Amino acid sequence: MSNEFYESKIIQTEEFYADACFDYFNKRIRVDDYRGNIRSLLHDIENISETKDFTKLIIKVKHSDKETMFKYGYVLESSIPGYFQGSPMYFYSKFRDYERRNSQFWIEEDTIIKNIIEKPVASDNRVLDSNYQMRIATKEDAIELANLYKVVFEIYPTPLDDSEYVKQSIDEDVIYYVIEHEGKVVSAAAAELNVKQCNAELTNCATLPSYRKHGWMKLLLRELEKELVKRSIYCSYTIARSLSYGMNAAFYQLGYEYTGRMANNCYIFDKIEDMNVWVKDLAK
Repeated sequence: MSNEFYESKIIQTEEFYADACFDYFNKRIRVDDYRGNIRSLLHDIENISETKDFTKLIIKVKHSDKETMFKYGYVLESSIPGYFQGSPMYFYSKFRDYERRNSQFWIEEDTIIKNIIEKPVASDNRVLDSNYQMRIATKEDAIELANLYKVVFEIYPTPLDDSEYVKQSIDEDVIYYVIEHEGKVVSAAAAELNVKQCNAELTNCATLPSYRKHGWMKLLLRELEKELVKRSIYCSYTIARSLSYGMNAAFYQLGYEYTGRMANNCYIFDKIEDMNVWVKDLAK
């Protein structure tokens, strides 16, 4: 999927093949998959970043290439076991300016994680009131979804406030689950499927402020997990705002494991933010 915010690109030479995302909005290049000579890939990606206004490079790295990444000055930020068709993936990053490298809220975010994982996982038998309906969204819900995201997020890494973008995402293997009240979508979450690698990112979680007291997000996420299992996708992960106690606690309570933090990763709400990675094996 490509638009004014970002562009999916295949970079291919005699030495390597790479599937990359040029994320102009978040000023980063992300390499989602590659094969061939990783040293040549890193050389070319860094040359590209010098000619554009990219301040962070992110490579989804296979286990066999971890040592090479350190030699080229990349730092390990997090990992997702099972990402590459059951094999692990490691997020390695390089920063191209001091402001992008240094996190203003890192110690506060450490405290949030510490407080979350020190609490026991509690049972949650919450059910949806009969006045509400939970279901998979269709393209006919695109305007309602766009309106929801427009209200909830002042800034978001992708243009979810554009109904055409939402429609396109549904066509391209994104599953949305919604909660509806009186014909209006009041809460939603999504699973972005990577069918080739057999994994899914749980993302785009939002609830209208007046409905947040109900604590529905875990209900939506559980339904998405069931849908993933139906499709034989067992590697589930999320990248959550490090400053959001509620979202990080929700994934911890759902059995996700914290695997690291990505510094100054993307723009969300009113600034660029650090993001925590949480992972779950749905086959267990």
